[in-house]
Amino acid sequence: MAELTELARRAYPDVERVVLDRCLAEAERLATGVDGQRLAMHGQVAGRMLLEMRLDPAAVGAAVLAPWVTGSSSLPASVSESLSEEVRRLLDGVARLDRIRWHRLEGEAAETLRRMFLAMAKDVRVILIVLALRVLLMRHVNELPAATRVEVASEVLEVFAPLANRLGIWQFKSELEDTAFLVLDPEHYATLSGLLNQRARERQQYIERVVLELRQKLESEGLKALVAGRPKHIYSIWKKMQKKHVSFEQIYDVSAVRVITERTQDCYGILGVVHSMWHPIKGEFDDYVAMPKSNGYQSLHTAVIGPLGLPVEVQIRTFEMHRFAEYGVAAHWAYKERRDSAGLAQDKFMLLRRLLDWEQELKDPKQFVESLKTDLFEDQVYVFTPKGDIVDLPKGATPLDFAYRIHTLVGHRTRGARVNDQIVPLDYELKTGDRVEMLTHSRPEPSRDWMNVNSGYLRTPSARSKVRHWFREQDRDQAIAAGRELLKRELAKVELRHTKHEDIASALEFTTLDDLFAAIGYGDKSPQVAASTAIELERAHAPESDPSFDPGLLPQAEKRPRSTSGLSLHGVPDVMGNRARCCNPLPGDDVVGFVTRGRGIVIHRRDCDNVHDSPERERWVEIDWGPDAKDSHTVSLEIEAQDDAKVLPAVVKLVGSLGAKVVRSDSQRAAGDLRVRLSITTRNSTHLGSVLQRLGALSGVYSARLVEG
Repeated sequence: MAELTELARRAYPDVERVVLDRCLAEAERLATGVDGQRLAMHGQVAGRMLLEMRLDPAAVGAAVLAPWVTGSSSLPASVSESLSEEVRRLLDGVARLDRIRWHRLEGEAAETLRRMFLAMAKDVRVILIVLALRVLLMRHVNELPAATRVEVASEVLEVFAPLANRLGIWQFKSELEDTAFLVLDPEHYATLSGLLNQRARERQQYIERVVLELRQKLESEGLKALVAGRPKHIYSIWKKMQKKHVSFEQIYDVSAVRVITERTQDCYGILGVVHSMWHPIKGEFDDYVAMPKSNGYQSLHTAVIGPLGLPVEVQIRTFEMHRFAEYGVAAHWAYKERRDSAGLAQDKFMLLRRLLDWEQELKDPKQFVESLKTDLFEDQVYVFTPKGDIVDLPKGATPLDFAYRIHTLVGHRTRGARVNDQIVPLDYELKTGDRVEMLTHSRPEPSRDWMNVNSGYLRTPSARSKVRHWFREQDRDQAIAAGRELLKRELAKVELRHTKHEDIASALEFTTLDDLFAAIGYGDKSPQVAASTAIELERAHAPESDPSFDPGLLPQAEKRPRSTSGLSLHGVPDVMGNRARCCNPLPGDDVVGFVTRGRGIVIHRRDCDNVHDSPERERWVEIDWGPDAKDSHTVSLEIEAQDDAKVLPAVVKLVGSLGAKVVRSDSQRAAGDLRVRLSITTRNSTHLGSVLQRLGALSGVYSARLVEG
């Protein structure tokens, strides 16, 4: 521990080194016996890895103690109590991730996977510690039984190396890939390693010549830069051979040089110098400076025919780009370089976006990520507050659920929501990565509709409970009035002949009718439940001798237009036909018929676009509505109105007073407006025109129009 202590002494001031010193002291105390000494050695190496990344004392201290919380080991309670809360939290995250058995991922609970990704978004240091431990494990992989070696190497190649790549941590990624490749495919590893070593001296001499010539040319051009050979990464060479279906000799970056400079504009100046010295190879230039990789990596890559006519790859980047290429997202969490809270929040947001992009990009169904595609966010979403904090909600949650999760008063005062800077309805389904901002009233104004499960405004029982509690604190008379209106609105969809409101209250075990209304108003009882009870009562009381009786089941959306009779074709009456959805023709409209194969005649209005655009003119026939056309036809209307609790009941009442019947209604609210979709029955086009005209003139209604059913 002495070496790590000395490095820490130089890296951190005394006042901040206390956290790490305590971890180092506890590690020394635990380092008893062979196992204890082995764990202490691993912890020391892991701590040094994070210290070299310039992470903070708490992260380095947690890495020192992390080997004791992996596998079957655990920290003694006395040790845990002596650590800071931050170190304990990091160790808890490491322990939870260690319990995941990645090779049996399909059997894992989705909750564990969600916690992993949430931990990454909240504190990437947990993942950096886990990756450091995996690097250590692979360095000692030969000490494991053969079967376990293959299992561990598979996890590394399919999970941890891609994760390091997504986070941009090159130093972890390359070592993990190479060591796993050696275990899983020793034959090809040995072949490539042999080819690299076969002419290693000549290749080294060639690289030194390229470096020298390029360095001299840059100096003569007044461009300051560090020029050096680039390390070879065996697995990356293998992947490139497989991807391009080429031999080892056709890989151009086996010999490679890296140029690091101060300024971005100098990168392009150096690129021009390289291309002026040696001929560039067609198709081998990539500008990752202007268009960074998904993990944030930036660099210019070019391959040229260098001295002696041999290919060589040249990478050009700034020192800042190089540091990020080595440490990836860890560069953003570096000690003494943390930015303000807004900057850190943006880092966290970008990190989560990278992880989501990763989940979407990978396509191999045999890889780990395919399980993530189905399991990761199966029943949970993670969204951001405007300040960048992360809020977890059940899948299907709405902005209103988000508001009540933030604070009860925020929910009560909600009047609208923005998601990703766009106004959305309050029943909008949130997605992981959304940034949510609530628009609020100056005082609480929750809506009773929010408590209705079928309305879709609230998906979480806790939020509905908060709304219910608020209304309980209001005047009971208001609850009774609201409940009466809600039940009336629901029963308007049902034709009742024998059942009274008192019968419904009694069947639902309410002492009085007002108790039923109050329960509906408070949200304790759904108006749909009351309506269903009414239907059952109606069915039970229906006289068996009345064959025309229809208990009025709760209406469902029609799947296709109803057949209509009373058509006249070339003077032949009572021809059966079906109304087209595209134009919703009604008796009274000027119509034509389209002869289908197997469905009879489909009726279109003569001015329908499908009539004019049809290429099959021979299948159109002249038809007329006969005097016996069915009296009832279902059409769909869309009404836009102000978001007022009185508007929808007034619409339903008006439709009924005009001799039409509401079959189905759906409504959506957004930014103070109400959009209602009604399915109603109407007799003919004249009747429909009257309904639309009266609806358009109704107070609070902006427009009413016929839409496709």
